[in-house]
Amino acid sequence: MQNEKFSFVVKRYPTRAAMGAAAAEEAAEVIRELLAKKDEINMIFAAAPSQNEFLEALVKAPGIDFTRINAYHMDEYVGLDDDAPQRFGNFLKDHIFGLAPFKSVNYIQGNAEDIDAECERYSKLLRDNPTDIVCMGIGENGHIAFNDPHVADLKDPVLVKKVSLDEVCRMQQVHDGCFASLDLVPKYALTLTVPALVNADYHFCIVPAASKANAVRETVYGPIGEKCPATSLRTCEHAVLYVDQDSGAQL
Repeated sequence: MQNEKFSFVVKRYPTRAAMGAAAAEEAAEVIRELLAKKDEINMIFAAAPSQNEFLEALVKAPGIDFTRINAYHMDEYVGLDDDAPQRFGNFLKDHIFGLAPFKSVNYIQGNAEDIDAECERYSKLLRDNPTDIVCMGIGENGHIAFNDPHVADLKDPVLVKKVSLDEVCRMQQVHDGCFASLDLVPKYALTLTVPALVNADYHFCIVPAASKANAVRETVYGPIGEKCPATSLRTCEHAVLYVDQDSGAQL
């Protein structure tokens, strides 16, 4: 779907693997184009099992000079041990940050002693290094990063904030196999806000699985607003939503 000012494209694939491979190929093409024009670029990544196929293919994509890419991520739990595999920084280190020679990898410190100072530190990084590309997903409740409906603000005045996580979001972590039960899922996290994400130049949004079908439908057809934060992607200039047969079943 398109209008005069914005471009929001939905692409559907028969399998999750095909979806991830196609998204990685198209993201790699944009990365190469940007690096042909700029000395370095800034990218934000999501940490979730939904991104596995995409990240695996992107690391292997030919012709990407990772030494000219600064990497960021979009959220982090508060209260998990630093070495916990569920921490998003650790997930991304295992799936891409530790597999490619990035110029810099910038981690959100969810266990910082001063959370407000950490939010401001990361916000300054984002302000000083405007984002070129966001690689992301959508939650079962329509969240992007950890902007669940009850804390999302499409006009948020800050770039990073501490938020509480709603039960749908926390249960998704159980459904994804990241935690054995709901009581083990942290209740708070640091997240990049909606404006911090949508203000990038390019968005590659990878969303597999039947559990995301309702959120995908709302993202594409629902009113733009906090009820489904992912609808904000429809205000982006270059945004592509990649779905598989299951997640796109209601389109």
